[in-house]
Amino acid sequence: MSKRDVSCTTDPVYLQRVRWRCRRGLLELDIVLGRFIDKCYLSLDEAQRTTFDEMLDLPDTEFWDLITGNREPIHPQQRAVLESLQEV
Repeated sequence: MSKRDVSCTTDPVYLQRVRWRCRRGLLELDIVLGRFIDKCYLSLDEAQRTTFDEMLDLPDTEFWDLITGNREPIHPQQRAVLESLQEV
């Protein structure tokens, strides 16, 4: 684990910012993302956190379709993050 990994996972301000970005208009997505942050986020490596951050820029419906499997991920690196999201 790199120095940046440690600081990101232990910095409460950083985690609050991520949690805030996970607040969505779609209730189902809001619930899944909240559970994901609580259960899985800290175990992601830096590349996976970057991928998750990029996925947070997606519109709610597109993000939900990826999580539910109604849409295939465009980037292969999204698959591992989506698998974790689908487990929660």
